Amino acid sequence: MTSSNATRSPVLEGTRTTTQPKAWQERLRRFGYVARPRTDIRERLVPPFPEPPTLLCEFTRLEPTRAYRVAKAMDWLGPVLVAVLAGAIRFWHLGRPRSLVFDETYYAKDAWSLLRFGYEGIWPDRKIADPQILADPQVIPLSDAGAFVAHPPTGKWVIALGESMFGLTPFGWRFMTAALGTLSVLMLCRIGRRLFRSTLLGCLAGALMAVDGLHVVMSRSALLDLVVMFFALAAFGCLLIDRDSARARLAAALPVDEDGRVRPDGHIGDHARTGMRPWRLAAGIFLGLAASTKWNGLYFLAFFVTLTLLWDVGARRVAGAHRPYRAVLRKDLGWSVLSLAPVALVTYLATWTGWFLSDNGYGRHWADGRGGTWSWIPAPLRSLWHYEYGVYQFNVGLDRPHKYESNPWSWLVLGRPVLFHYQSPKSGQDGCRTAADCSQAILALGTPLLWWSACCALVYLLYRWALRRDWRAGAILCAVGAGYLPWFLYQDRTIFSFYAVVFVPYVCLAVAMMLGALLGPPGATDKRRTRGAVAAGVLVLLIAWNFIYFFPIYTGQTFPYADWRARMWLDTWI
Repeated sequence: MTSSNATRSPVLEGTRTTTQPKAWQERLRRFGYVARPRTDIRERLVPPFPEPPTLLCEFTRLEPTRAYRVAKAMDWLGPVLVAVLAGAIRFWHLGRPRSLVFDETYYAKDAWSLLRFGYEGIWPDRKIADPQILADPQVIPLSDAGAFVAHPPTGKWVIALGESMFGLTPFGWRFMTAALGTLSVLMLCRIGRRLFRSTLLGCLAGALMAVDGLHVVMSRSALLDLVVMFFALAAFGCLLIDRDSARARLAAALPVDEDGRVRPDGHIGDHARTGMRPWRLAAGIFLGLAASTKWNGLYFLAFFVTLTLLWDVGARRVAGAHRPYRAVLRKDLGWSVLSLAPVALVTYLATWTGWFLSDNGYGRHWADGRGGTWSWIPAPLRSLWHYEYGVYQFNVGLDRPHKYESNPWSWLVLGRPVLFHYQSPKSGQDGCRTAADCSQAILALGTPLLWWSACCALVYLLYRWALRRDWRAGAILCAVGAGYLPWFLYQDRTIFSFYAVVFVPYVCLAVAMMLGALLGPPGATDKRRTRGAVAAGVLVLLIAWNFIYFFPIYTGQTFPYADWRARMWLDTWI
């Protein structure tokens, strides 16, 4: 911590100057603000990953060389082990229950139609079609007439991949969401490692998501929201890699003083280029896939474009730019926008290929032969625009009351989860081995202790971002905002709490960051570290126990009604 009369020594274009702390810094110190200590500019641009063998040697008494190899292996082995745990949870009895739960009745059937025709056909009423699909022998009452559907095709194409391998069965239509749910845990471990520069915290974030009830339920259901989460998380990871690689190139362009330390340079900070950025292009593709799965994926594009521009501003400021915002406008803005928005748009249009190549897709030939102001645009694109405008009107105007709808204000505290499936097997039926009746339920409920801890973690991250200028906290909050805040614009729309699955990864990152703070800073005493480790360990164990306790209602197990009722901690969960 710096004292009130400490000095700062910024270096611009090779000239060292000493200035007093700025007035705003002095005012913020009374609220806990601490100026960042001056370090090598290279380390500020691209903080190195810590070398772990020292601690490993202390606890295992391995030789330094062997300890280093073990630690390097854990960089990937740790995330893979966490992902294996997540996969075991998500694929366990995946075909149960043998029914179309909640909105699976739409997306599983639309996915099969995409396999058959390349567009969504018309099915009979669910009361007729669902029993026929689940019957033995199976009947598939699908018409090739185009149907109006409320969401773009990518998420249904993802579900269709599983159906192409395992057929139109519960396991088939749930296979890909379970696979993406498992892969997202692996990605989160690696993303957390890069974000926090800690394999432990990265694996902790992934483990928390592995035992989040909402993520488990959505991974075991053929709905679209988990697919949006997966592509948005992949884009977030690509942007993190892009951030590190661009800042590394900027650091390489800066001059080195006689002590071997990289120093800032105003001219380079203002004028240096960061070159091609393939990871940003990859992020644009993933954001296009997210938007072409469900409309709320568009908000991730808007938020992430803003986030990357602010990262570029921060990089140029650290590099010594006199006018970092102007430098970003001149050197980075064009590539940032071109790498994300146009790439996402092209990706979005490409996902409609099946519809473009069809003749019977809904509204496919709406613009054929029509004149008007926009007649210079190809008719298929105008037809798609007309179709999408109808979809937009449908989505924003959806206000039909539903028993399990909820306001976004209640999502973080789990005010109103959604019941996906419920049956009451009689004694001796469907696994019910008690004298009384049983329950078989699937409740889209986040692990309560994890989400209630996340409420505290998000407040802590607001403090870290506002008063400590911690970019990691800002990145996590930005991603949470992208998945959460847009729903407040639609207070009259029928919306559900399971939409929150799109920001579950960032909630887990927030809790992991808070637990990292509990463990104590690098210079903390052993006593402080021990207390922090005990507190963090107790919280993690309580979250794991909480998940195990609620596991039966995440996976549709049959168990006594009294046990189900005991798990309804709040009356609003029923």
